[in-house]
Amino acid sequence: MATSVEPRLAPGTVIAGKWNQNRYRIERLLGEGANGRVYLVERERVLYAFKVGADAVDLQSEVNVLKSLAQRQRGEEAFLVDVDDYKGTDGREHPFYVMRYVRGSSLSDYLNREGADWFPLVGFHLLNKLAGLHGSGWVFGDLKLENVLVGDYGRAQLVDYGGVSEIGKSVRQFTEIYDRGYWSAGSRSADPQYDLFSYAVLCVQLFEGKRLAELTRTLLPQNRVPEELMKLIQGNPALKPFAGWLRKALQGSHTDSREAAAAWQRLAHRPGKRRRTRTPRWMRRLLLGSALLFAASMIWLIRTGL
Repeated sequence: MATSVEPRLAPGTVIAGKWNQNRYRIERLLGEGANGRVYLVERERVLYAFKVGADAVDLQSEVNVLKSLAQRQRGEEAFLVDVDDYKGTDGREHPFYVMRYVRGSSLSDYLNREGADWFPLVGFHLLNKLAGLHGSGWVFGDLKLENVLVGDYGRAQLVDYGGVSEIGKSVRQFTEIYDRGYWSAGSRSADPQYDLFSYAVLCVQLFEGKRLAELTRTLLPQNRVPEELMKLIQGNPALKPFAGWLRKALQGSHTDSREAAAAWQRLAHRPGKRRRTRTPRWMRRLLLGSALLFAASMIWLIRTGL
C-alpha cells in the first residue's frame, strides 16, 4: 500500500501500467492536493487526466465513486478510463487512475470572459451534476470554485473527487469557508444538503469574494452564521433574484437536490425586474447555432434536389 506520493513526475516521463500495460507520457502537472497529484498525460495522441494517489485506500474510494457514476450514466462518454499501478522512481508501486480530460475554464474565468448572464445556466448544469452524484449515493464534499470547470455552452464539470463521501458517513475532505459546520449551520455528516450549502457559499464567493474574505477575517466564530452570508446575497444584483433559493440552501430546507435544481431552473427562466438590455450570450449562441444548422440543411436539400 502506498503511503505517500513520489516526487513530481517530469514532463516527458513515460508511465507503464503494471496490469493493463497502458503507457502514458507526462505532459504537465494539472494540480495537487492532500491525497495525490493530477497530471495531463498523452496516450496514442489522446490527452487524459492521470491521478497518482498518496494512499491506495483513498484512491480506491474515488475509483468506486467514478465506477458507480458510470453505471448510472450509460450512454455518456466514460469518465473513468483506466485503473492500475506503476513502479515509481523510488522503487515502490504507486496506484493511479486515468480520467477523461475535461477541457474548460475555471468558473470565475468563464464568467469574466463570457459575461455574468451565463451564471444561471452554469449554475443549473452544476446542480444537475450534484444531483446525479447524490442519486448514486455520494456527496461531493469539497465543493469550491477550484473544483469546477466550465466548458462550451456553460457545461459545468466537477473535478477532483478526493472529497467524495458516502451518504450517511462523515465528509472526508472539505474547505472551511464552504463548510456548513464553519458557519454553525449543521454537522459535517455527508448528505445532499451539505453540498447545496457549499453551492450557496460558492455563489457568494463568485460575486462577493472580497467582502466574504473580509467577513471571515473579522467575524468571531460564534458570529459566523448563515444570516451574515444572506446580507451579502441581498446586496448583490446578480444573487438577489436567487436569494430565496440560496436561503433555503443555507438552511438545509430544499426537499432534495433534484427539486433544488428544478427550482433554480425556474428562477433562471422567470421574467423579473432585473434589467436586461440584450439577449444573454448563451441564448444568442444557441440561436445562432440552430440557424446555421437550418441553413446548412436547406442548402443540402437544394443541391440534392430533394
